[in-house]
Amino acid sequence: MLSQKQAEEAIVASFNETEQDGNGKEEEGERAEEPQPMFSMKSLLWHGGSVWDAWFSCASNQVAQVLLTLPYSFSQLGMLSGVLLQVFYGFMGSWTAYLISVLYVEYRTRKEKENVSFKNHVIQWFEVLDGLLGPYWKAIGLAFNCTFLLFGSVIQLIACASNIYYINDRLDKRTWTYIFGACCATTVFIPSFHNYRIWSFLGLGMTTYTAWYLTVAALVNGQVERVAHSAPTKLVLYFTGATNILYTFGGHAVTVEIMHAMWKPQKFKYIYLVATLYVFTLTLPSAAAMYWAFGDQLLTHSNAFSLLPKTGFRDAAVILMLIHQFITFGFACTPLYFVWEKVIGMHDTKSIFLRALARLPVVIPIWFLAIIFPFFGPINSTVGALLVSFTVYIIPSVAHMLTYRKASARQNAAEKPPFFIPSWTAMYVVNAFVVVWVLVVGFGLGGWASMVNFVRQVDTFGLFAKCYQCPKPPVAAPPPQQH
Repeated sequence: MLSQKQAEEAIVASFNETEQDGNGKEEEGERAEEPQPMFSMKSLLWHGGSVWDAWFSCASNQVAQVLLTLPYSFSQLGMLSGVLLQVFYGFMGSWTAYLISVLYVEYRTRKEKENVSFKNHVIQWFEVLDGLLGPYWKAIGLAFNCTFLLFGSVIQLIACASNIYYINDRLDKRTWTYIFGACCATTVFIPSFHNYRIWSFLGLGMTTYTAWYLTVAALVNGQVERVAHSAPTKLVLYFTGATNILYTFGGHAVTVEIMHAMWKPQKFKYIYLVATLYVFTLTLPSAAAMYWAFGDQLLTHSNAFSLLPKTGFRDAAVILMLIHQFITFGFACTPLYFVWEKVIGMHDTKSIFLRALARLPVVIPIWFLAIIFPFFGPINSTVGALLVSFTVYIIPSVAHMLTYRKASARQNAAEKPPFFIPSWTAMYVVNAFVVVWVLVVGFGLGGWASMVNFVRQVDTFGLFAKCYQCPKPPVAAPPPQQH
């Protein structure tokens, strides 16, 4: 018995010290902290797998176009609820991201004991569920994750068209969606999350600039005449705003892929929490300042750019957000590319061009859906209530409880409970709270409110809306009557 235990400990230690990089090469010990060769331009810009790379990926991916809809959510929730729910869902999202990382390490450790090699294979969330809980959970995870990522990509295209319209309104938003759909299709050439190093770094810089531009511009502009802060007024609006914030901090549907791109994925545990703390410095000031300045006007302006005067600073923010949304489109689409490659048997193909060609069919339905449902703010809330609630909050919590429901599983767990929750019972209580809260408030009330609001948008603007929430052209004055 002792020798078996020692063997298992040796395997776990080996997993902790030896990790494969994206090319299937193994690097041992502390040398895995940096890519080899250390100072090559390719490694600097392209090949990332450090803790910092993962942090930049999480922080950059967590807040993109949703930064522009949070003021709209504050106009539905009110200032106090907006701030409290951001903090609450931020920590809840960090907790479930931690659970996902624990389950990944558990799955990886068990497979390492079986001498399974992951060379040229990217582990995904549905495979973790399959290995730990069986094929039914694999099907559930695959369905929710893929649908969420599909609509997450759709939202990025809608946001691109919505933003560029504030710089160039000679083309309507639907035409801009056609154009940016073609631009975003180029993400098929980015092989994996190893290759997002420079993009993640730049993306976070872009959202940082945009967030502080919104904050400063709102304060400099001051409160509009007769500003009103009447929220919350209606339950439908309140829970629509709440689910948009649920969506904001539920951006870790790509957590497993980001972890797998790390040289030492067991170091991921608290990265998402630290990323969330930084994101608070962007979302809280910008949303609060915009709501303070414009109040109820935001109820009919789901994109914060639409209320700010056209200046060089605003145009710079729009352009930076466009670039970042291209990056976030790639983040959301890359796991879908992996799934599609595995379905058609192309995942092990080393040719970038062959893989890119095989990935193109994934982009077409995303493009089409963005043209059908161009509703910028409401679609965020709907996706948050119906998809994020399960994908990011409920499924990881239930999966963790089921994985460690037996005493033997808890005793042999690759990761023990964290220092701040020292018992398995306490972890079960926290997980159960997350499941009940999100099921009732996020999926139940939030789903009802978001669908009501979404249907209203369809009734008002129709499907395939040419220019959603565009200013109406001025009505020409009647010619003077001749006497």
